[in-house]
Amino acid sequence: MTKLVILEYPDPRLRTRAEPVTEVDAALRQLADDMIETMYAAKGIGLAATQVDVHKRLLVIDVSAAHDQPQLFINPHIIAREGQDCVQEGCLSLPGIYDKVPRSTKVRVRALGRDGKPFELDAEGLAAVCIQHEMDHLEGKVFVDYLSELKRLLIRRRLAKERRQRTNLREARAGVPAL
Repeated sequence: MTKLVILEYPDPRLRTRAEPVTEVDAALRQLADDMIETMYAAKGIGLAATQVDVHKRLLVIDVSAAHDQPQLFINPHIIAREGQDCVQEGCLSLPGIYDKVPRSTKVRVRALGRDGKPFELDAEGLAAVCIQHEMDHLEGKVFVDYLSELKRLLIRRRLAKERRQRTNLREARAGVPAL
């Protein structure tokens, strides 16, 4: 398996709307396995293909306590919603950033599974939030889109500063003089 690179906000590729999967084959299953490995390595509970610069309607989640029950959703579609709550969210594409986002408390999802066969799943709580969050990525949305423009500006500045600091640290370790 291969650990994939996760795009970080505000990378414009995160805004790409994913295309439907037309064939569930060995290559797609390998991509799903790579996404699961990447999600676990990043200590996440969900990952959409868009986040790894693959613009297909595919997402993986694992909200189990032991992180040993990955779920794959191909061409997911929410067919029913119930309730609403504001829930604290984070995102692998926005490391260290958390804020409250309004989400449905229960969802019914229709998707294809690893075998290419359709299934439906009722999800609530964290699983429902995670599915909605990852499905937003497939539409080119990031959870900060639900926040005010001022909050988004502050987040962009904070992430840019952290990236500069990481770059300076790498250069210092490599013996490259900082300019």
